[in-house]
Amino acid sequence: MYWTEFLTVALIHLLAVASPGPDFAVVIRESVSHGRRAGIFSALGVGSGIFLHVAYSLLGIGLIVSQSLLLFGILKWLAAGYLVYIGWRALQAQPAAPGVLEALGEGAARSGRGAFATGFLTNALNPKVTLFFLSLFTVVIDPHTPRLIQAGYGVYLAFATAGFFCSMALLFSQPRVRSGFARLGHWFDRLMGVVLIALGVRLALGELG
Repeated sequence: MYWTEFLTVALIHLLAVASPGPDFAVVIRESVSHGRRAGIFSALGVGSGIFLHVAYSLLGIGLIVSQSLLLFGILKWLAAGYLVYIGWRALQAQPAAPGVLEALGEGAARSGRGAFATGFLTNALNPKVTLFFLSLFTVVIDPHTPRLIQAGYGVYLAFATAGFFCSMALLFSQPRVRSGFARLGHWFDRLMGVVLIALGVRLALGELG
């Protein structure tokens, strides 16, 4: 009896996750700059961040945060600051050393833990995702739907998000794709840095509604 509701949730989520944003930019940058392993770990981090949003939505904490200008403001500035920080680091990318293009590896210099943390924090600190899940669990999902069923929706959303971004990581970490980007790799990193900083500034100064 909950299939219609589930399909509605799945469709809304598909439209939301496919919309380019901080998660998309981070996973692509990790995949191109550091390889498949880093890209997949960052995608898994993004997916794991969904569990946090689902947890506080089920507990009602998301509603409290959204109603508190102070708490929501702190969350917004933390997210904006983090995006600007990783964007600034990307802007400092330098040209690849001779021979690197001929020996693209799997990003050994980038730990899986670091890539996972970047993906997780990018998603977990995004207040737009907070609003999305608050709307999902208060408007789209019937309040009378059993908590166990709602938790099941959450598990699906987390795995679907991770699956989508893992597919992006696999695509953008293909040797041919990476080699194409790597020839101008430092410029690609700098471009992604500009994108991330712009997203952070927009988040800090813009409306979230």
